[in-house]
Parts: sequence; C-alpha cells; structure tokens
Amino acid sequence: MKRAKEGKSKEDKKSKESKKSSTVAPAAAAEESSGLSGTRYILRYLLLAFGVYLMWRRQDTEKSTILAAKDVFRTRGMNVTCAKDYGSFPGCSPQFCGRVVMDNFVSEADVGGLLDIAKRGMEQGGGAGGATILDLHSGALSRGKEFVNIYKSAKGSVFTKDDFELYKKVKNRVKRAVEEQFAVRGRKLYLTHPTFFSRMNSKPAVTSHDEYWHPHIDRTTYPSFFYTSLLYLTTAHSEFEGGAFVFLDKHSNHTIEPRAGRLSFFTSGSENVHRVTPVALGTRYAITISFTCDKKFAIEDPSG
Repeated sequence: MKRAKEGKSKEDKKSKESKKSSTVAPAAAAEESSGLSGTRYILRYLLLAFGVYLMWRRQDTEKSTILAAKDVFRTRGMNVTCAKDYGSFPGCSPQFCGRVVMDNFVSEADVGGLLDIAKRGMEQGGGAGGATILDLHSGALSRGKEFVNIYKSAKGSVFTKDDFELYKKVKNRVKRAVEEQFAVRGRKLYLTHPTFFSRMNSKPAVTSHDEYWHPHIDRTTYPSFFYTSLLYLTTAHSEFEGGAFVFLDKHSNHTIEPRAGRLSFFTSGSENVHRVTPVALGTRYAITISFTCDKKFAIEDPSG
C-alpha cells in the first residue's frame, strides 16, 4: 500500500510538472518562433509534410483487408451502416448498405469484347495525362486536355450494332445483380450518367480529370448515383501495377485489386468513401456502370 501511495505521489508530481510546462509552452514557442530563420521554417514544414505522408501511407498499407487479384470469389459481400444520403424512394433507395464482389461475372469472350470497344474508341482520342474516359451514351471522349464527342469527331462509324448489344447485355446483368443483392423491388432502378469506360496508366497528371486517386464519395460528385458498379477488364500484377480500389473506413481500409471479369458494386453514399491508387506500370481498363432510383436522372441505352 505504501509503494502504491509513493507511486501515486510521483504521478501527481509529474502531472503538475506537465501542467506547468504546458502553461508556459505557448510563450516559449512564440519566443522561439520569432527567432526562427527561413531555413528552419522550411525544415519544419518538410518534417510536417513527411509526417502527413507517413500517416497516409500507413492508412493505405496497414490494417487493410485485401481482395487480391489472384483470389477468386463467387460472391463476397460486406455490410456497412448507411449514411442519410438517399432521400425516400421506397423499394429502391438502400435499406442496408455495403459492397459486393463477384468474380467471373462475365465470360472471357465478353470481357474481350468490352475491352475491344474501349480500345477502339480511345484510339480516336486519349487524355493528355494518365486517365482517358469514353462514354458511349453521350459520346464524350478524352482528347488531350479536353473532351470531344466521338460520334461527331470520328470519321465513319467506330462501333457496331453488336458492340451496343454486348454493352446492353452486360449492363442488364449488372443491374440484376445490384437489384438482387440490395433488394431493389420491381422496375425502380434506372441506368444513370455518367456511365463510362476508363483507361488509366502511369503518365503524369495534366488536368484535374487525371487525378483519379483522391478520396471521394460518388453521390457527392454525382447526385444521380445511388449504386455504383465497376467491371474490370484487365488484371492487376499481370497487365498493370497499382490501380487498386480502396474503401477508406474508420478503423481499417478494404482494398479490391482489379481482376478481369471481376464485378464490384456498392451503395454510392458517404458510407463508402474510396479512392483508386495510382497506376505505376502498364494500363488498367474498367467500365463504371451507375444506377439511380430517381427517374429524372434515367438515361437510355446507347445506340450510336
């Protein structure tokens, strides 16, 4: 008991000393700050920046569950608490939120067909930086620092009737998967914009459109989104390095590595903050297909 009291006495003493030092610290810091040279300011800034960088790297690498490209999952899901981002659309807006991954969702032939559509379209343009977008609905295509309409700028027809039929078939299958997994009833889910092919490589960013790696919320960026899906057309560690999809959760990250034929879909609200890691080597292709519960945001299938 005596030792315990002595220990407590020492702790009280340390606590008083700590409080005393914290009381005088601001004055001391102000005095020191007034005498700092420009060089010391820069060093302090660099140390702070490096500390932030280490925290960011730790967030991306530690405490992370990874669905690797080499792994195959028939269906794997994870529930998360819904944010209040959706309004009231009975039978459609999420009653529960989460993420789902399905491997081999489409055949190798269909993956190859979609990849061919993406490559053929992007040959008509190409972003100045590391990201290129092709939207078959609006015709939007990255070209240099701008966007052009591929249906107006291309000489002749780029896409065939079979291309649009394949696109529609895959889109309908994705839509059914979203409806089944998130219990959307009846014909209350609609395709919405933007829905697009993406190509990412290691070229440096030139415009803000190239900076795809920033954390974001789909429904904040695109208010039409209720459910987001990505179908990967190439495979990490085989055709490119980097380009992983990372959900940034409170206590840990959940990372999905792209695999050709892998479908990943999730509720689009602030419960699913995410980012894509920069592609370091090779080229990553995917298609984003988005859905809404609000009929005013619905779009038709593309026909050229």
